[in-house]
Amino acid sequence: MTSVDPDDTGLLAPGWVGSPAASATSDTAFLQALLDAEAALTRAQAALDLAPHEASAAVTEAAAAGRFDVRSLAGRARSGGNPVIPLVADLTQAVGEEYGPHVHRGATSQDIMDTALMLVAVRTLDVVLADLARTEGALARLAAAHRDTALPGRTLTQHAVPTTFGLKAAGWRSLVLDARDRVRAVREDLPAQLGGAAGTLAAFTAYGAEDTRALTAAFARELGLREPLLPWHTLRTPIADLAGCLAFTAGALGRIAADVLVLGRTEIAEVAEGSGGGSSAMPHKANPVRSTLIAAAARRAPLLAATLYGSMAAEDERPAGAWHAEWEPLRDLLRLVGGAARDAAELTEGLRVNAAAMREHLGLTHGLIVSERLSAELAPVLGRARAKSLLTEAARRTYTEGRSLGELLAEELELKDIDLTELTDPARCTGSAGDLTDRALERR
Repeated sequence: MTSVDPDDTGLLAPGWVGSPAASATSDTAFLQALLDAEAALTRAQAALDLAPHEASAAVTEAAAAGRFDVRSLAGRARSGGNPVIPLVADLTQAVGEEYGPHVHRGATSQDIMDTALMLVAVRTLDVVLADLARTEGALARLAAAHRDTALPGRTLTQHAVPTTFGLKAAGWRSLVLDARDRVRAVREDLPAQLGGAAGTLAAFTAYGAEDTRALTAAFARELGLREPLLPWHTLRTPIADLAGCLAFTAGALGRIAADVLVLGRTEIAEVAEGSGGGSSAMPHKANPVRSTLIAAAARRAPLLAATLYGSMAAEDERPAGAWHAEWEPLRDLLRLVGGAARDAAELTEGLRVNAAAMREHLGLTHGLIVSERLSAELAPVLGRARAKSLLTEAARRTYTEGRSLGELLAEELELKDIDLTELTDPARCTGSAGDLTDRALERR
């Protein structure tokens, strides 16, 4: 994997720094992807006898990022608006006088830039998928281990009815699998780009290509990308698909982080990160750093995706500004999601579950957390109106008298023949949570 460039250290980006995604999206990684595209084009032309095989070998040998000055390319990119123009000049010089004319022959800058973006995306999505696999595996283990671990279900910030941590973890996993499926589908569908100056492939015909579709197919095959039906200079479905799957993945992981941040509060402490981060001022703190960084990524991702969606409104056969606007937000998205996926794997693999705290919190409402269940059970016995009246009055008394709902109901003569022990036990009032967890874990 390509190392991160010295000037691209991620000082303000702890969410992705040091991650495989950071390496896969570095300036050097992008440079190598540009070179890979150029070399693949010459090899494809050679395979169809449109260039000497010696030329393809020479270009492929020269197309190594370490032979080029990234800083110089970046500076010179400003004059032409993209880094392909100075790179073609340097690569042509590196290949030499005999075979240099075969570098970039027939292509336009956007062909190489778009194709390089697809290569970087594929390589980054591969590491994202690996971390999503770790995350879903860890969540499957948590869901199975805590299938019947009851805790308060919370709606609009308040205790509602009992649920289980197993079902919560299974829900998290379901979102991760949804993200995995979307990322996998997009990754397999990312195309090469080859259209020439205005998407007609005219220059390739001028250089002798009688079947430009065969050339496009050979080019895509060399890169391991999908063959496009049409040049997509202004048909930005691949970029939009990337925006969608990456933003979805950030949101899915952000959902897990949001729960962990709430349930890990000091006064709740139902879960905790396996290794919290320290504080610069308070030695006692173990901050939920992994969850915090995932949450930050989830907040940034939608706006980055919005920029990519906005670039779909591109004019003419090749636009001014629209495709240029994609490069940085796409890289930021890949990095953010790559870092979040790494953090999610570490978070879920090390997550500590405090079942005792969950059980204790089930009693914070003095038994009112099971009132829905009691209402359903008592209505056939007492009648709906009487059951509602009895429970409403008992609920009021739980707070005014500081007594539990079960204790108050046990004093009612109307209920003397009913076993209230099971009906008022929150751990026995989790509905189909166990079955739902089992069902969710069947998904692969």
